Amino acid sequence: MAEQPSLADMRENYTAGQLLESDVAESPFAQFERWFADARAADIVEPNAMTVATVNAEGQPSARVVLLKDFSPEGLVFYTNYQSRKAQDVLSTGKVALVFFWPALERQVRIEGLAQKTSAEVSDAYFASRPRGSQLGAHVSPQSDVIPNREYLRLRQQSLEETFKDQDIPRPSHWGGIV
Repeated sequence: MAEQPSLADMRENYTAGQLLESDVAESPFAQFERWFADARAADIVEPNAMTVATVNAEGQPSARVVLLKDFSPEGLVFYTNYQSRKAQDVLSTGKVALVFFWPALERQVRIEGLAQKTSAEVSDAYFASRPRGSQLGAHVSPQSDVIPNREYLRLRQQSLEETFKDQDIPRPSHWGGIV
């Protein structure tokens, strides 16, 4: 078996492109839009996957990967359970950092700023567009909480399937967008 290189020796030589001032859009949003289109065109798996870093009221940082679901000059939007750690951090401090990493393009995008809940109308519209199973999941899963076992989730889902049988599933008040 061949010996593995040490971590210190692991590196890539990034030479696929260069970033010249003359190639940069005047607006950071326009630059992001351009690079996001490049990532989609490159067939990157989930180019909308982004690391979201937050900090709680005590200054403890936390990071996780979520999916970008919309963006405009007003901000970048992802959806979550408002009772989750990430949402609680955002709602208590307003501070967030995002990172997109597209190694195939040798690019990353870092964004830092303030975030808040989207409007109920925006959250409702996106929730209505989700598959029924995902809508049920938003009701079923107590995100960031410890659950007793998998059966707990299965029984909750079964109960909600009966509750919402033959009707639209309403967006739970504890679930929505962050922008």
